[in-house]
Amino acid sequence: MEKIGVVGAGIVGLAVARELATRGAEVTVLEKEHRVAAHQTGHNSGVVHAGIYYPPGSLKARLCREGVALLKEYCARHALPYEEVGKLVVASTGAERPLLRALAERARANGVPGIAELDGLGLREIEPHAVGVGAIHSPHTAIADFPAIARRLALDVAELGGSVRLAHPVKAIRESARGVQVLAARRRFTFDRLVVCAGLGTDAVAAMAGRPGEVRIVPFRGEYYALAGAARDLVRGLIYPVPDPRYPFLGVHLTRRVDGEVLVGPNAVLALAYEGYTWRNVRNVRQIAGWPGTLRMARHHWRTGVKEVYGSLAKRSFLKAARRYVPELGADDLRRTEGGVRAQAVARDGALVDDFAVDVHGRVVLVRNAPSPAATSSLAIARHISGIVPALVR
Repeated sequence: MEKIGVVGAGIVGLAVARELATRGAEVTVLEKEHRVAAHQTGHNSGVVHAGIYYPPGSLKARLCREGVALLKEYCARHALPYEEVGKLVVASTGAERPLLRALAERARANGVPGIAELDGLGLREIEPHAVGVGAIHSPHTAIADFPAIARRLALDVAELGGSVRLAHPVKAIRESARGVQVLAARRRFTFDRLVVCAGLGTDAVAAMAGRPGEVRIVPFRGEYYALAGAARDLVRGLIYPVPDPRYPFLGVHLTRRVDGEVLVGPNAVLALAYEGYTWRNVRNVRQIAGWPGTLRMARHHWRTGVKEVYGSLAKRSFLKAARRYVPELGADDLRRTEGGVRAQAVARDGALVDDFAVDVHGRVVLVRNAPSPAATSSLAIARHISGIVPALVR
C-alpha cells in the first residue's frame, strides 16, 4: 500500500486525501492549524459556481462543471446544505451589454444549464429589488457550507483508514529515491509521495521541498459587509456585477448564504501577510514585496489598487457598489463582518495566474494555484490530481 502525505486540511487537501484513500493509499493529512478549513475554505462566501466565467477548454472550466455535479451529489448523500438559489449577473449600463452577451456565450460553451438573457424587467422577476439594463440568469448556481463539507471529508479520510493530524506544521521536507521525509510537529513521517495543498502557505512548503517555482502566492484580502435586519429580504439569491475581464476577481456582489445572512463584497486589497486578515498584520511584507512579480503587478494595476484601498477604508464605497444593483439599501443596512484572504499566484512578469496550476516534481505534487472556484471544484480537482500521477492510480 502506497503511503501518501497531504499538506493542508482545507477543502482541496481533504478532497485529495479522500480520493487517494478511496483508491487504496494510506493517507496522512498534515495541517498546521488546530481545525480543518481554517483559512480560505472557512472564509469564503459559500457560492457553488456554475462555470459562467471561465475560458472554455480551461482547467477551471472543466473542473468546475465536473465539481458541481460531484459536490451536489456529495451534499445530498451526507445531508449537507446545498441550495440552488440562482445567480444574476447584472449589467448596470448599456456599455456593459456586449460583455454580458459574451459572458452568456461563454457560459453556454461551458455547458452551464439554464442560462437565460434578461432585460431590465425580466431581471426584476427574479430579484424584485434589483435594477439594471439587462442580466444573465443562472438558475442552478447554488450555495453550500464549505467548512461543513470539509469536516465531512475529514471524517471520510478517517473512515477509509487515513488520518488528519491537526497542529502539525511542516518544518522540513527531504526527497530521496526511496521516498519523501517530512518533519512536522517534531515528528518524522516517511511517504512514498507528498501532495501539497497548502493554499496561503504554498510558497513556504514549496521552498522546503526545493521547488520554489516561477510563480509566487500574493495574498489579497477580501473584506465584507453583511446586510442587517429587514434589508436581508431585499436579496433572494446572488447578484453579481459584470466582471472586469482584466482580473480574476468578480467585484463587489450580494450573496445569500445558507445561514440566511446576505454578504456584500468582497473587495480585493493587497494584503501584507499571507494570513493578513487585518491591516495590522504586516508579517510577510518583505517576502511578498521581494517577489519581482509583485512590484510589476503593482506598477501595472496601481490605479485599481488605490480604488480597492479606498473601498477598504470607506464604508460608503461598499454602499455605492451595492446600491448600483439594489438602490433601496442605506448606510444603516450594512455592518462590517469577517473577511478572508485569497491565495493568488503571480508570475515573475507580474501576470495574475488565472487557471488552476498543478506541478509534479519527482515524488512531490504541488498545487500552485487554486483560487475560486476551487471549493466548488474540490472533488474534481482531487480526481484530476490522482489521475496525473500514474503511481497513485489503483
